[in-house]
Amino acid sequence: MTGFASSTAAEQRFNVNLSILFTELPLLERPAAAAAAGFTAVELWWPWVDSPTPAPGELAALKRAIEDAGVRLTGLNLYAGRLPGPDRGALSIPGEESERFRANIEVAADFARSLGCGALNALYGNRVEGVDPAEQDALALENLVLAARAADRIGAVLLIETLNRPESPDYPLVSAAAGVAVVDRVNEATGLGNARFLMDLYHLSMNGEDLPQVISAHAGKTGHVQIADNPGRGAPGTGTLPLEELIGQLREAGYDGWVGLEYKPGDRPSAEAFDWLPAEARAAR
Repeated sequence: MTGFASSTAAEQRFNVNLSILFTELPLLERPAAAAAAGFTAVELWWPWVDSPTPAPGELAALKRAIEDAGVRLTGLNLYAGRLPGPDRGALSIPGEESERFRANIEVAADFARSLGCGALNALYGNRVEGVDPAEQDALALENLVLAARAADRIGAVLLIETLNRPESPDYPLVSAAAGVAVVDRVNEATGLGNARFLMDLYHLSMNGEDLPQVISAHAGKTGHVQIADNPGRGAPGTGTLPLEELIGQLREAGYDGWVGLEYKPGDRPSAEAFDWLPAEARAAR
């Protein structure tokens, strides 16, 4: 596996997504495992896939695990059902699922605030057969406005993510331009300016996008970056994406935020899936 040069990696801030890495461990053990691997920052999908409003004791236990590990929570998904898998967000689905998303907004925002987390991520939601797409888009905008206001209340940004068509054929945001257009609509509707694009280089590459062009066009509206190699969604160096070069281009374009490690560890423990990244580059400064 090809690793990042120490000088390149040292200039970037990396965090670990504990919903796709360290999943061989119980949730409450993952923050400490990330810390043991040398990381000081983590992010999470909404951990309670069947509950947008878990019991206070469950929230408190996760908060304590993060604090005891000495890591920082830098990003949290709003409720989106089971990921990865058939569920791809609830905010644009009329009826019960949209209400579940709404019920989660303040719970997630308060949890994020309690840990100083500065980013909430909202997955747009799959298209529903038999429902006018315009109706779904109007509901999505309404719910994203609520989420943006909750994020603003805690001093956070609201991230809007593009997925990829092969793995999420019913998800409507499958290009960088589509994701950024929603960001612009949310900011126009709220006047807050805190909606930002989540640039996932794996998903964009699966859509066949020109990644240097995407960076050039959209780095200024990007609030978070996630990486995995392609093919396979493995660690950098397991596929063909020039991730070190792309991260360098992001820095040159002015992006200085987090890069989330959102890849599968493969047939090995997650702790062994970071050999591409020099140890001294794992602790965010």
